[in-house]
Amino acid sequence: MRVLIVHGEAGLAGIWAAHLRRGGAVVDCVGAQEDAVRHLSTHPVDVVLLSLTLSQGSALAIADYASYRRPDTRVIFVNNTQFFSDGSIFNHVSNARAMMPEDTPPEDLTAMVEHYATH
Repeated sequence: MRVLIVHGEAGLAGIWAAHLRRGGAVVDCVGAQEDAVRHLSTHPVDVVLLSLTLSQGSALAIADYASYRRPDTRVIFVNNTQFFSDGSIFNHVSNARAMMPEDTPPEDLTAMVEHYATH
């Protein structure tokens, strides 16, 4: 299972990555749109764990690029605001599979990533 974490807080991304790696995932972490697009253009990815509130770039642009460049890649959004809390993200992003609060326990995020990496 190959996972790309896109989040501006390296510490939090590192915690998530450690949990995923314990489960056998190959995990890369980036903090900005430009780095995510560069990674997706050169590496296959099963799941992108993507912060909806990036300070450098657009999460929606990353999801759109993944849909185009890596059509089998699934996106799990994490969010720390009420933005898209009504579920409308699924109307805008075809490869979105879940929207989870950023404070979801890492083991629960890992379970979701593992689920969507295989389905």
